Amino acid sequence: MYGEELASVYDQVYLERGKDYRDEAELVLALIAARAPGARTLLDVACGTGLHLEYFAGRLEAAGLELSPQMLAAARARLPGVPLHLGDMRDFALDIRFDAITCMFSSIGHMRDPGELDRAIAAMARHLNPGGVLVIEPWWFPETYLPGYVNADVSTREGRTVARVSHSSRLGTASIIEVHYTVADARGIDHFVDHHEITLFDRDTYEESFRRAGLSVDYLADGPSDRGVFVGVRS
Repeated sequence: MYGEELASVYDQVYLERGKDYRDEAELVLALIAARAPGARTLLDVACGTGLHLEYFAGRLEAAGLELSPQMLAAARARLPGVPLHLGDMRDFALDIRFDAITCMFSSIGHMRDPGELDRAIAAMARHLNPGGVLVIEPWWFPETYLPGYVNADVSTREGRTVARVSHSSRLGTASIIEVHYTVADARGIDHFVDHHEITLFDRDTYEESFRRAGLSVDYLADGPSDRGVFVGVRS
């Protein structure tokens, strides 16, 4: 997952689809400022190629954590002055604490069960200063997910065209997203398939994980996307 092929087209796909990383980052920064006006430091967990982190770093002393070496390499190229760490959100251990931690673009949904969800949120909570804020953008809830949904996009940038077609299904508590990419440039045409199994946790499960980690929690339906956002505060 998130290997070299996907990392090479990731930014083009989502920027051309109209994902507004700046506006999303501004919304999250406003949520943090409302709960921790003096927040100075931030860790972006599952930072990917650094598109949200770029805007966080423009406002706070920011760092990133990412599991995929290929995605992290892209973030390092984008953000040469920002501390970036290779690590798993379930068990990372840094020697620093932060005033705010973010986990964007539904990356938390890659936890396979409530136990892994607990581990990830607890690891993030351990890295918060007292009064620190944790912002997590969830995946769809079971009742809002749409099995059978099909999506397609074609984008062209700097001589490369990427066609993306996806199909969504469900198996128990897992959403199954199969994505086919066709990439054409001056060298020829390549095709690869990206397969995701993303867990459909319900709202109560997320909130219970926050509380077990020692955080108060609010769910806001008006988040960076239609999936809303959870905002926790460490006492």
